[in-house]
Amino acid sequence: MKKPFITIQQAEDIRKTYPTPFYIYDEKAIRDNIRATKKAFAWNKGYREYFAVKATPNPYILKIMKEEGCGVDCSSYTELLMSRACGFAGDDIMFSSNDTPAEDFVLAHDCGAIINFDDITHIDFAAKLFKLPRRMSCRFNPGGLFKIANSIMDNPSESKYGFTKEQLFDGFKKLKELGVESFGLHSFLASNTQTDEYYPTLAKILFSLAVELKEKLDIKIDFINLSGGIGIPYLPNEKGNDIYAIGEGVRLAYEDILTSAGMDDVAIFTELGRFMLGPYGALVTTVIHDKVTYKHYIGTDACAANLMRPAMYGAYHHISVLGKLDMPCTEKYDITGGLCENNDKFAVDRMLPKIDIGDILFIHDAGAHGFSMGYNYNAKLRSAELLLRENGQVEMIRRAETPKDYLATFDFSGLFDNIE
Repeated sequence: MKKPFITIQQAEDIRKTYPTPFYIYDEKAIRDNIRATKKAFAWNKGYREYFAVKATPNPYILKIMKEEGCGVDCSSYTELLMSRACGFAGDDIMFSSNDTPAEDFVLAHDCGAIINFDDITHIDFAAKLFKLPRRMSCRFNPGGLFKIANSIMDNPSESKYGFTKEQLFDGFKKLKELGVESFGLHSFLASNTQTDEYYPTLAKILFSLAVELKEKLDIKIDFINLSGGIGIPYLPNEKGNDIYAIGEGVRLAYEDILTSAGMDDVAIFTELGRFMLGPYGALVTTVIHDKVTYKHYIGTDACAANLMRPAMYGAYHHISVLGKLDMPCTEKYDITGGLCENNDKFAVDRMLPKIDIGDILFIHDAGAHGFSMGYNYNAKLRSAELLLRENGQVEMIRRAETPKDYLATFDFSGLFDNIE
């Protein structure tokens, strides 16, 4: 059973200063998880985790990553700006984007980032903007169905990302002709996988491809980026991935394929977001309405604009009623928000303890792709983000939006100047 990382007393105390809804992140758990991941891959001398900024784009989170020795994976101009402001530069930054505007490529180049091309046409596109740096990477898409044993994990042929194999070989030849000397290989074939075999299976594909590139093109791959894709257990009784088993599986594949081919100096990179932050962040919201019609609805002061995964994907997020963790789940509820959309529901037909107005709900596993996917439909405002420090103190790391923030991009000759 999932356990909230704050108590009802802590939540009530926090609420006195920072009104709900708010996001809160557990610093100690984040740091412990980073250290475990690095330990799982410590067998590889060049290993580095590049945290996926898109998952939780907050400078305080990025600074934790930097303190723990991680790099960052950026996918946009603003993510690059934020990362640079937090002290990341050069090989600290992987830039993996798609349909990339010219200004994004230019900023990535100016930051000294390792640019990971998503398409073969991007090579010429970027070469017109600047002299290509000595170190570059390309993203591979094998097409077909991606399977582990007899299970279909995803369908890469339907994915917009990456080079075909033929394009990859042509792309590396072109990069070599343009003066690139150090090469990386990248791929992302499935999201939120619930098996320890995902990374080792992907690794075998990329390791074999690296050997083939060396043999056929004399292209030496210096690093292989396994990207993200390691999932987390959203369901309460679901078994989580074992990062040590995953690291060991990749090591065995490395020794079998790369070491035996005389390529035992290839660095392994990862770009984890969900696995790094997902379980260690939560959306905290207060119950403000109790409605009974054809169903029993519990209305909260949060909505899909704060956490859109349930509305967008039908995703499950476990919900704890703080102060009632030991009470039996005897009531069936839809947990809703205030958007003018019927899919604005955090849970449908969820069995929970009896809920009363004023109760505080803790929505689990929202630390990645939670706040970052928020939006302003119905002119709803983004919540504050808080950090539960290792010493037990709570720090605001992003203030809540105000109506003035929402209206700031309008120019109506002072019409909104007096709005707070």
